[in-house]
Amino acid sequence: MTTYRGYTQQQIVALIDHTLLKPEATQADLESCIKTAIAADVKAMCIRPMDVAHSAKALEGSSVLLCTVIGFPHGTVTAATKVAETIEAVKLGAIEVDMVMNLGLFASGEYELVQDDIAQVVKAAKITNPKAEVKVILETCLWSEAQVIKACELTEAAGADFVKTSTGFAASGATTEVISIMRKTVGDRLGVKASGGVRTLDALIDMAEAGASRVGASGTPAILLEFAEKAK
Repeated sequence: MTTYRGYTQQQIVALIDHTLLKPEATQADLESCIKTAIAADVKAMCIRPMDVAHSAKALEGSSVLLCTVIGFPHGTVTAATKVAETIEAVKLGAIEVDMVMNLGLFASGEYELVQDDIAQVVKAAKITNPKAEVKVILETCLWSEAQVIKACELTEAAGADFVKTSTGFAASGATTEVISIMRKTVGDRLGVKASGGVRTLDALIDMAEAGASRVGASGTPAILLEFAEKAK
């Protein structure tokens, strides 16, 4: 069996949330995203809320999980809006929702409100489909190490399933250092998703080895081409 840095292709694709979140992405881009996700048999496909209904039908019969984003990209819509977005998305077929933490409330130190915002989304997702999972985007480039730890603690206390680094729309994305901090904080109780700027096979593996259980990637074909070239 061919491997690169100890990983098989199957192990690589099992880490990937293949992503298409650019606001200007076209329907043709979406069709390409769907084809890539199915052909590569990635773990999940993460797309805009407007694309959920179509993608759910397109992914029928595949093992690819359907994921969408909530309160994206700033997290500053009201909790009621996030709840409504979540219920609609899960009803339409999303099994995972990546919600953005309320960045303004967190920056203000309003931690109880931040936790409640997350908890309301978790409740909405799981009432709509008990199998649904919630990832919470922290936008880690904005925060100190102590704040990242606090955000992870609030996420866990709110009942979410994953902590996630980034939207991909802020100044920078995932780093191995922040993934390590997140993993150390949540232990094996929550998943950790690296997202934002992970464009190469080595970067993806670096994130996994730092503690990421999922990696958001828009360049999946290039990553798999690298694997084909480098694996022995």
